[in-house]
Parts: sequence; C-alpha cells; structure tokens
Amino acid sequence: MIELTAQLRGPDGCPWDRVQDYDTLKAMLLEEAYEVVDAASARDFAGLEDELGDLLFLVVFYSRIAEEEGRFAIDDVVECVHAKLIRRHPHVFGNVKAGNAGEALQSWMAVKEQERAADGKRAKKSLMDGILPSLPSTLVAQELGTRAAEVGFEWKQVGDVLDKIEEEIRELRKELDAQPPSPSTRVQDEVGDLLFAAANLSRFLRFDPETCLRQANQKFQRRFQAMEERILSRGKQLKECSLEEMEAVWEEVKAEEER
Repeated sequence: MIELTAQLRGPDGCPWDRVQDYDTLKAMLLEEAYEVVDAASARDFAGLEDELGDLLFLVVFYSRIAEEEGRFAIDDVVECVHAKLIRRHPHVFGNVKAGNAGEALQSWMAVKEQERAADGKRAKKSLMDGILPSLPSTLVAQELGTRAAEVGFEWKQVGDVLDKIEEEIRELRKELDAQPPSPSTRVQDEVGDLLFAAANLSRFLRFDPETCLRQANQKFQRRFQAMEERILSRGKQLKECSLEEMEAVWEEVKAEEER
C-alpha cells in the first residue's frame, strides 16, 4: 500500500490523488472512521475488513504527503505509536501493577501527564481541559462525566441518574408551561440538560452514548420505513393517514419486530 500510494501521488499517477492535501482529506477521514463504527456496530465483519482498509489507506496517504514535505514517513508513524504504547503500559511492560481496567487507565493517564511535563507543555489547569469541541456532543458529554467521576463527582447508583433525568424533565415542563418554546429561551437550555443527563445515564451503565443513539436512529428509520411500506401496500399514502392510523401500523411493525 505504501508503494501504491507513492505511485498514485507520483508524476505519472492519478491527477485526483496528486492534488489532495491535509485539508481535503479531513472529510474523507471522518467519513471512513464513521463507516468503520457502523460496520463494527452491525458486526458486519466483511464490511469492517473493507472499511478498516479504507481508513488505513488514509493514514498512509496523510503520511505520504508529510514524507513528500520531508516531515515524517509512515515508518515514523508506526515507530512513534509503538514506543508510546510500550511507554504508556508500565503495568504490562514495567513494574506498575493494574488489577482492573480502571487502574490500567490511571496508569496510562499518569504516564501521559509525565510526558506533557517532560515536553514542557502547560499542565492542565482543569480536569476538563483538552476535550476536543469537534467531537460528537454525546461523546463530549461522556468524556465530561468520565473525568468528573475520576474525582468522585458521580452518582452512587443508577436510580440517582434516573432521578436526575426526571428532575430535568420537570424543569423542562416548567419552562414550557411558563412561556412559548423558543431557541432564545431557557427551554433550549433545559432540553440540553436533559440530553446531557441521558448521555451520562448511558455512560453510567457502561454503554457508549453515541452508539446507543445511533442504534435508536437506525431502529426508528427501520420501523418508519416498514410502516411506510405497509401503508403503501394498502393503497394509501402517509399524508392521507391520520396520526392514529399511522400509530396503529407502527405498533404492528413494532410488535412483529420484537417477536
């Protein structure tokens, strides 16, 4: 793949590949990463194999651009991550002990902070520093909750999280009753608080909130399309149906799927 990428970027290679740069590849990199996630979530192993190859190609492609500029090559990338993994696993390759995943993570983070200090980088002023705002919001919410939990700022049991969600629903109802909903009012804030609490319920139960929401989206889409097909097969259009009619068919589809 390394030689192939070099040929694609070469004088006699592909005109499209030759004009790509760090910025033009960004969208493709994100798209391929999400396609890997989709294939893994579906346990589509043939698809996963294919999508991992596409993602790997972009890693090689980025490295090739950097090599052309005399910055680094793919071998440097591999050596860098290899050394980092050994360095950040002292509980595997050193004398540090880690009896569970939590202790292993603490060991990893301790080494990471040592690296930052050795590089002369500014130490974090806050536990919440360094979270990328470009991440999906559900993952940001998960990371915020995870970091807060590291210092004990955490619910004790799942019932406490559910109580928090119910509290947010009550506050949202209160705002909706007090004034018409508008993006410029506290209603938007309360909806955000509710979504944040729901994302952290997922985290508390050791689920990835992004995966949970993705699966819910796919389920809704699948059931809606099945409802749509069933109604069309009965000679009607969705816009001709009442809400009650659509809900009745929705429940049929849901019951059959759950069986």
